[in-house]
Amino acid sequence: MKLLRRLARGDSARNLREHRIVWQAASLLLAYPDDGHHARLATVDELIALLPDESAAPLVAAVRRLRERSDLEAATTYVETFDMRRKTTLLLTYWTDGDTRNRGSAILVFADAYRAAGAQPPDDESADHLAVVLEFAATVDPDSGARLLATNRMAIDMLHEQLSDGGSPYAGVIGAVAGTLPPASELERQRARALALSGPPAEAVGLQPFTLTVPPRRDQSARPEGAQ
Repeated sequence: MKLLRRLARGDSARNLREHRIVWQAASLLLAYPDDGHHARLATVDELIALLPDESAAPLVAAVRRLRERSDLEAATTYVETFDMRRKTTLLLTYWTDGDTRNRGSAILVFADAYRAAGAQPPDDESADHLAVVLEFAATVDPDSGARLLATNRMAIDMLHEQLSDGGSPYAGVIGAVAGTLPPASELERQRARALALSGPPAEAVGLQPFTLTVPPRRDQSARPEGAQ
């Protein structure tokens, strides 16, 4: 029995190491393809080399497809995929809370987890952004990060489904992340099916939506003279 327990601990340690590598690689791949894009792809190559073939395969495919695009094409694809479509957002709480009052509290759960681990939430990105959560899980607190990812399994699965249906090069990245999480429960699958039909919830009355992708409404006083 002691040997079995030692073997189990060894398997768990190896799995966690592989999961952290996947999370770090996925975080880099889900960053906006700016001037550091090619350097990040090179780093992902090094990370992928540390993974078994089965875990590495979807990431290898994603890197290959992203390298096939020019810098302009890569940036355009990213914006069109993650910033312009509600059903492929990387903001995890938007999937379950949409433009409702609950979303602020849902985001606070992520920020509180970062602070509890001794890390400050990012100033330039929402705390529930998947790339941020993956970076936290990979490099700061894998246990807390894994819980955040597992709690938001439904959003990750929905994102994977939408990207796969659209033939996105990022589908494999999300698939690799999903592969590090516990299997979805039947309740989670039912909720995912319902969400796929209804879309994220919304409150139209008495609410200032919390969103990072929609530009602020123009000041009415700043409209050109004669504008209706």
